[in-house]
Amino acid sequence: MRFALSEEQTLLQDSLNRALADLVPLERVRRYPGEGGPAEVADVWMHLAELGLPGLTIPEEQGGLGLGMLEAALASESLGKVAAASPFIGATVLAPLALKLAGTEEQRRLWLPKLATGAVTVGVAISEPIAGARDGGGVTAANGRLSGQALFALNATGADLLLVADRSGGLHLARTAHAAEPMPSIDVTRRLTALTFEDTPAEALASNGALDRLRDAAWIMLAADTLGAAQAMLDKAVAYAKERKQFGRTIGSFQAVKHLCAEMAAELEPARALVWYAAYAFDHAPDEAPLMAAHAKAHLSEIGRFIARTSTEVHGGIGMTDLLGLHFWFKRIGQNRQLLGGPEKVREIAARIQGLAA
Repeated sequence: MRFALSEEQTLLQDSLNRALADLVPLERVRRYPGEGGPAEVADVWMHLAELGLPGLTIPEEQGGLGLGMLEAALASESLGKVAAASPFIGATVLAPLALKLAGTEEQRRLWLPKLATGAVTVGVAISEPIAGARDGGGVTAANGRLSGQALFALNATGADLLLVADRSGGLHLARTAHAAEPMPSIDVTRRLTALTFEDTPAEALASNGALDRLRDAAWIMLAADTLGAAQAMLDKAVAYAKERKQFGRTIGSFQAVKHLCAEMAAELEPARALVWYAAYAFDHAPDEAPLMAAHAKAHLSEIGRFIARTSTEVHGGIGMTDLLGLHFWFKRIGQNRQLLGGPEKVREIAARIQGLAA
């Protein structure tokens, strides 16, 4: 049994890491909150499309690379490491998966080739039936039309297509919403949207339990994204400890600081194996996949928060300033923690999966 990445998987992630290091420097991340933010995101996505990233999980016959969830998790980790803003989760992972699991042949033929080239982006609104509705959220479907409000939609601003889950767990494709309003969020690298539907036309996908598979895939992607963001914060803390001097010596030579860095590394390394196995299980051990995805999402939520806090402490007072940009990863980890269910909610779902809770 092999417990490491293949040579091709390692090459894929290394190549993406090198490309993203040039494509998404911190200076670009700082521009996301401004008026030019959407243009920055579109430019990044265009360059990623040239690398073939949008077609990562799409079958080769539809113009994609035909790779699996583990490769997608490696890409998500790389994107989280540079705090890249992109429609990756929706357009590259969830929409193709929904079409493969529940779409008609005509829907797959129409949308998958466009998704593979990056020409189409997809907003994903599946939060209510997974994490529970709040503030009046929830969408109902009747006679091919949607009504209600979907909150915390991912990558929905300016999206060409919307993937929407109704309250009963059914999935639908909508070309547009009646209204789309930005939702306040701590993370400027991944904007959330409230979508309002008023008797809006939509195409229903097959009702075959596909939402549970989308939930598992989304949990894995968010866990991998947190893994990358946490690794970036750890790397920055270690680099800072090696160069910052206090009392005539680098702070990394003090035992207390050494312990902080060692604790972060000790917590993060096993988490990487957990994310990898959850992604592997999604394709190769479907009976284990729901529980492993839940474990990955809940555990990385806790580990990510610990590393975000500890890395900031290693940087001392400067860690809370805009100078180093640590807050971009800190806030991304915080948002990942709550999207599609915080760790408490995810563990509750995991208990139901195991028959331990009603």
